Amino acid sequence: MKEKIVLIGGGGHCHSVIDVIEQTNKYKIIGIVDTKENIGKKVLDYEVIACDDDLETIFETCKNAIITVGQIESNKIRVKLFNKLKQIGFKLPVIISPFAYVSKYSFIGEGTVVMHQVLINANVKIGKNCIINTKALIEHDCVVEDNCHISTASVINGGVVVKENSFFGSNATSKQCIEIDGFIKAGSLVK
Repeated sequence: MKEKIVLIGGGGHCHSVIDVIEQTNKYKIIGIVDTKENIGKKVLDYEVIACDDDLETIFETCKNAIITVGQIESNKIRVKLFNKLKQIGFKLPVIISPFAYVSKYSFIGEGTVVMHQVLINANVKIGKNCIINTKALIEHDCVVEDNCHISTASVINGGVVVKENSFFGSNATSKQCIEIDGFIKAGSLVK
């Protein structure tokens, strides 16, 4: 039997995460938590069943949650939600697309979502509450700290450390063995 999971955030990123969760075939999505005015609306095939104020009540019947709010300008909402969910007692599983390649020699922290066609190589450590977005490549010996978004089709070369709360934009590419901290815009070459 599939474990129940609730999704926190009903925007565009939620659409992509729903697709990944359905493909894993491990969880039954019981619904989405979003703003009060969206309760009753549908996100793809799933109903918005509650708002943030109802999380304690949801926890009584569902122990798993995943944050499906995206992160571009800021990750403050994702961090706040992560802390609130942990405080209530929710388990935030790692969600990995079956269409991603994740080396058995890597480690991924709780609440992180690894999207379709991601490649995570050997001896990579990824922290908690990260988005590793579609087609991202994270090479050997990298560290991605907590609350980062590694965006679509980006390349992080070997030995790079991505500091906590960083955003690495779509199609950005890093040189090897450097430290990345903060907001890296789409298409950047980081030396």
